[in-house]
Amino acid sequence: MDFRITGCRVFLDGAFVPADVEVRGGAVFRIAPSLSDVPALPVFEFHNALLLPGLIDVHVHLRDPGFSFKETMRTGTMAAARGGYATVCPMPNLDPVPDSAAHLACELQRIRDDAVVRVLPYAAITVGERGETLADMEALAPACVAFSDDGRGVQSEAMMREAMRRARALGKIIAAHCEDETLLRGGYIHDGAYARAHGHCGICSESEWKQVERDVALAAETGCAYHVCHVSTKESVAILRRAKAAGVDVTCETAPHYLLLTEDALQEDGRFKMNPPLRARADREALIEGLLDGTIDMIATDHAPHTAAEKSRGLAGSAMGVVGLECALSVLYTGLVEPGIVPLARLIECMTTAPARRFGLQSGIRPGAPADLAVFDPDARWVIDPAAFASMGRATPFAGQAVTGRVKLTICEGEIVWRAE
Repeated sequence: MDFRITGCRVFLDGAFVPADVEVRGGAVFRIAPSLSDVPALPVFEFHNALLLPGLIDVHVHLRDPGFSFKETMRTGTMAAARGGYATVCPMPNLDPVPDSAAHLACELQRIRDDAVVRVLPYAAITVGERGETLADMEALAPACVAFSDDGRGVQSEAMMREAMRRARALGKIIAAHCEDETLLRGGYIHDGAYARAHGHCGICSESEWKQVERDVALAAETGCAYHVCHVSTKESVAILRRAKAAGVDVTCETAPHYLLLTEDALQEDGRFKMNPPLRARADREALIEGLLDGTIDMIATDHAPHTAAEKSRGLAGSAMGVVGLECALSVLYTGLVEPGIVPLARLIECMTTAPARRFGLQSGIRPGAPADLAVFDPDARWVIDPAAFASMGRATPFAGQAVTGRVKLTICEGEIVWRAE
């Protein structure tokens, strides 16, 4: 479908510029102050909206194949489309785990059959994500975006070193869930004031940053391109800042809930339980500082749907994980941009061009580029209602929150995949 988008401020080279955009043949054709000379094309007209590159989330869980009672490829990618995402990268904790070419083929078939946005899957670092034997990385590399055992940290230093060596030879990223299991001690929320006051078992910050420290040293040794998933602690931020200053090839992400919430927000409700957990105020402050100074490269949702039953057992008994694709941009705009904490251009960079740059993807609005676009209305006001989500997952710590800004249109390779009524 060919069309024009008018009435927007377009995100071009890090700034917002009033312009019209013409799309032809699935690509951006022209960008100009006015394109009224092509009246035959359908027109999508907006007022004071922002036209963004399609968002990119390099850390989601789509649960398909193997766990379609939690989410399907269709519902997960529809959730992405409604949130403005044109590209998502699902983690490999599936059944079968994509630890061989044959197993990855099962997921690729689901993507071809049911995805409504671009889906670029991870492959596992180890067989079954069990941390015992390395997966067939050479066979997997051509069809995966990167390697990860997300959901579990690779506990063996020797195994992680060898994985990094092989990934470097293949030109692939190792993306790590950093968690030293010997330091968990049965914890399930942050080991802080709330856990002590309410008798919960805490997860210490060291369980994350200790493995970040180990892996950064291994990345320096092997030359591997290394990416840290869902950073949540101030110590991790400091380690990564020093590593970047020393020239280590490392990037990292954090998630909206870590940038916006702390343990002070906890309630006895499974929608506040995720891994890593919500941390202390000092950790949130360090994450925001890291986002502003470039230590933290990008924002990913870690969208992790579970059934209502799995999330109904309070903090102690509920499954780890919350959903986030459909409201991430709105909650971040409301919580970080409107109060003047993070510039809008920096937020959009962290959700588009920065992940694209690191993972070798295309992003940006320019002639000839794929028409991956999202229209965001910064004046729209709404209340987050999980019952209205496209995702089968309903557990979000932002349920009931009044927010400003909403995605009105999402386009992937020139196809309209979401349009608000």
